[in-house]
Amino acid sequence: MPVKTIADWQPDPGMPVLVRVDFNVPLRSDGRVLDDRRIRKAMPTIRRIIDAGGIAVCMSHLGRPAGIGPEKRLSLAPVAEALRGLLGSAHSLYFVERACRGERAQAVVDAANEGDVVLLDNLRFEAGEKAGDPDFAADLAALGRAWVNDAFGTAHRDDASMVAVPMAMQSRPRVAGLLLDRELRFLGEAIASPARPFVAVLGGAKVSDKLGAIRNLLKLVDAIVVGGGMAYTFLAAQGDAIGDSLIERDMVQTATELLAEAGAAGKAMHLPTDHVCAQRIGTGVHTRVCVGDVPDGWMGLDIGPATIEAFTGVLEHASTVVWNGPMGVFETSPFDAGTRAVAMALQGATERGAVTIVGGGETAAAVEAAGVAEHLSHVSTGGGASLRMLEGTPFASVACLEQA
Repeated sequence: MPVKTIADWQPDPGMPVLVRVDFNVPLRSDGRVLDDRRIRKAMPTIRRIIDAGGIAVCMSHLGRPAGIGPEKRLSLAPVAEALRGLLGSAHSLYFVERACRGERAQAVVDAANEGDVVLLDNLRFEAGEKAGDPDFAADLAALGRAWVNDAFGTAHRDDASMVAVPMAMQSRPRVAGLLLDRELRFLGEAIASPARPFVAVLGGAKVSDKLGAIRNLLKLVDAIVVGGGMAYTFLAAQGDAIGDSLIERDMVQTATELLAEAGAAGKAMHLPTDHVCAQRIGTGVHTRVCVGDVPDGWMGLDIGPATIEAFTGVLEHASTVVWNGPMGVFETSPFDAGTRAVAMALQGATERGAVTIVGGGETAAAVEAAGVAEHLSHVSTGGGASLRMLEGTPFASVACLEQA
């Protein structure tokens, strides 16, 4: 369902615009922002509002507070400092510390001038956020005369700030931000009308985490490439020995059924044929390449060289690629080689005209580390949300926006 976006609308000068952003960013041990990627991704929408003279009233969650009041360690104060640096001196930023609604928040919004930015504190300091409480939502809605959803990372959630707030603003403009629009278009079009061959690359730890996505993708793709810890559940299902590798034993029967479904549908499901193995995870540990079975006492921690060649060979012929989940324990060298090789293969695919889409926090971090993020078609800011889209799940938060 196409929705109206901020590209189709702009605020009146001085209009306070509620903007749901995803500033759920990692913090350093000293409290500063470790990775400002999500903040940077929201800047085009924020700038569009303030450059038109509107007041951007930004709201987000951070971490998982108890929901019974402010917690200093999860305050958005470090985010405010990072956002202030990105805005520069041309625009003022006001941070409503320890509050996201009520008289103090309203007073800050009322005092703001054209082109200013207001950042409310962590929405999850309030129990009503996760509960979808309409009274809490009404208090938030009172702070703005228009609504912009630019938080793809939480688009699959029914939190108060995602659904109940726009529902409380039915008579006011309700549009998608530039980031949300881009995410919906890339993932939506890739699923609905992909250029073929269409290949899905799935990794990560668990089959159960991606079961819905696998079932839906089997109807849509031409091939699925499976790596990471989840591959060993599939390998066990087809009778391979996997040693001490990660396995979900309660998912082996499901994996058997999925392999049968893929075969019946004529869809290739590519699994690793060799593995970089070790007896424990760590930098500098003794490793060996195991072809076929993994011996007892050893763990498969990355795809092996023959599998890298096979997987990248599949990607060389793809016209659309969606990737969610690393191929191994990519955070620890030398078990990052498979993930890095897939990242480089996606860059090559993009350069020859393929549409390449990466979803998931770990996968996004991996393509950043490989230095290819800027060379891909799209790197999603939302792991859970992108996975739900691959499952074909509609979002209530998007249904609340005005139709185009």
